[in-house]
Amino acid sequence: MAQPLDFLYPSSLFITSMSLVTFLSISFFGVLEILGIHLQYSKLWNSNSRRFKLSSTAGMLLLYVPASLFGFASFAIFPESDLRSLLVAAALTIHFFKRVLEVLFVHKYSGGMVLDSAIIISLSYTLSTATMIYTQHLVQGLNQPSIDLKYPGILLFLLGISGNFYHHLLLSTLRKKDEKAYKIPRGGLFHLVICPHYLFEIIQFIGVSFISQTLYSFSFTLGTIVYLIGRSNATRKWYLSKFENFPREVKALLPYIF
Repeated sequence: MAQPLDFLYPSSLFITSMSLVTFLSISFFGVLEILGIHLQYSKLWNSNSRRFKLSSTAGMLLLYVPASLFGFASFAIFPESDLRSLLVAAALTIHFFKRVLEVLFVHKYSGGMVLDSAIIISLSYTLSTATMIYTQHLVQGLNQPSIDLKYPGILLFLLGISGNFYHHLLLSTLRKKDEKAYKIPRGGLFHLVICPHYLFEIIQFIGVSFISQTLYSFSFTLGTIVYLIGRSNATRKWYLSKFENFPREVKALLPYIF
């Protein structure tokens, strides 16, 4: 009979420690979002801040390029990887490289980003990507989990990244060229939740965790869920404050629930 944690690889002290640190640090910023203390990017940035600012495009590239580059480099750093390790590295690389391409060719930005927020997020993405790939290297050769979630994970990852991209496309069509004003999003799941792109990002990272099946990957995903709960809640409050006609039945992240 399978034991409760038979879906995970065994964890060393290093993996357990990094898992705890990552979960607590990412969750911390989610709690801050709920409390109204926001990382300064997108619509929640403070344009009156005296801190050093970047354009949104430059800031977003700073967020995603380092993690994307490490993803590509990991194939050379760990050339003798098994299938699961290759899938994890490929999924993370595809995710961040997709985000780079979206910054360059899809999104239309109107605001800016405070440099220190950009650095915090960039370090989080890059260190988490590096640690997840390295952790996969550490467990390579150990007994495989008796419950193999690898292939369901691939399906969840593909569903998540496709849904995330689709809703990013919808957001990009809200403004015509040179328009700066925000609008209430329409189409897709926007009639149910204000952040469907976050919902699909969560699905995507659950998929990565299923592929990986390490304590670290699940800890990162749980921390990301806490953060996106806080960020989506703050985003919904922002729309309610800016648009009198914003439909109150539209939830933040989970249709009909939250």
